[in-house]
Amino acid sequence: MALMLKFAARSDVGKVRSKNDDSAYVGRYLAVVADGMGGHVGGDVASASTVLDLVHLDVPETPNAETVLPDEIQAANLVLNDLVSANPKLSGMGTTVTAMLLTGDVLQFAHIGDSRAYRLKNGVFEQVSHDHTFVQRLVDEGRLRPEEAELHPHKNVLLRVLGDSDASPELDVNQYPVEAGERWMLCSDGLNAVVPDSITERIMRGTASLEETVEDLVETTLAHGSPDNVTIVVFEVVEDNGETAPSPTEELVPVDEPAPDTGQLTIAAEGDLEASAALIRHEMSKRPHLLVGAAELATQSGKIPIVTQRSGEKRAAAILTHKTPAAQAAEEQDDYGSISRRPRRWLVPTFLALMTLILAAVCGWGYLWTQTQYFVGNQDGHVAIFKGVSQDLGPLKLSHVDTVTDIPMDALPQYTQQRIDSALPARDLAHAQTMVGELLVTAKQRCPVVVPENPGTAGTLPALPSYCQEIQP
Repeated sequence: MALMLKFAARSDVGKVRSKNDDSAYVGRYLAVVADGMGGHVGGDVASASTVLDLVHLDVPETPNAETVLPDEIQAANLVLNDLVSANPKLSGMGTTVTAMLLTGDVLQFAHIGDSRAYRLKNGVFEQVSHDHTFVQRLVDEGRLRPEEAELHPHKNVLLRVLGDSDASPELDVNQYPVEAGERWMLCSDGLNAVVPDSITERIMRGTASLEETVEDLVETTLAHGSPDNVTIVVFEVVEDNGETAPSPTEELVPVDEPAPDTGQLTIAAEGDLEASAALIRHEMSKRPHLLVGAAELATQSGKIPIVTQRSGEKRAAAILTHKTPAAQAAEEQDDYGSISRRPRRWLVPTFLALMTLILAAVCGWGYLWTQTQYFVGNQDGHVAIFKGVSQDLGPLKLSHVDTVTDIPMDALPQYTQQRIDSALPARDLAHAQTMVGELLVTAKQRCPVVVPENPGTAGTLPALPSYCQEIQP
């Protein structure tokens, strides 16, 4: 029997903050919570942009099920980088992301930051996400007890988030086999910052409906002072019995939400926000869902920070359904030739020569354009900067090595190696060098620290990779 999600969600600004930097979406197959960094002007922009860039995954079947969720989150991170490039006032913004995608009978999980995911299955309630905070690292290293972490002055310092600070942030990725009846909760840290896990577990176990669970969790957070925004998504895995009608808490936007016409698509491609909002509303109108927080406000008001990747693909597909002037002219030429009573012998050679010249000019321009691009890739087991694009055109190679670093691939996390093997695109050479610098920091974190057995005496240290030597004592 196929599975799907039954869900409820709510977001509240809390009792201290003036705006809501949280965003969340939940539907039949996707659940995601993002907590924008409230100390920055763009916290709501970061969370809304990221959530809206993922909503297209809420479909029964997705290709590349095990990698599509982290890949789309990485793509959303590139969108944040583009936003900062377009508007420097947003510099430093970031967001956490905790997302789950149902593919068959498996929940695909991707996470970064300190938003959390909890599971109630077979009577066991547990946290399945891992906080990427400074204090949690101290706990993991045994330098701090868990009970001390709750009172630590730097417990909210994040070590990993999406944003313009990292071109390719490292995500926690996992897969969880699921069965009908188990219940999950995603939340921003506004909940666990003031409500102990024991109370959260009691509410998760003791409430009869998902709606009651969400309301009790939010109201309990507000009763504890709620100094931060709080966002809760609760869902239960259920069997898909073929019913399409949404439950009372599942929002289905009226189906008469019009599909933007070609004119609107063109405007959206040029950055028109109202057209962007129309595209996203139309995308989500096809399925039951709940959208809360900053993402809901952005969609309703039309103040979408950017046309999301999926919307851009839809616009391109729609535009391609209309014949280009060259294609239309070719059709007219064919029609004219079929009804012509006297063939013109010079017409075909002239036309072919003209098309050959145009094709040569386009190919030449295209090749020159590829040589203005850069990407970070794998060169003989080392991280390298390439000039060009990673694709080849038959025997014609469209890239060459610009710089080979001394960072070995096997010094990096497995997921990062996979992304480098697939090529990490860069805006320019400076951006590529910045990405290499971040990869070097990641590699150095795995360097062994070697000290002489008798400090103070002469001795020869074992040979270490060059990128590790500068951090040895």
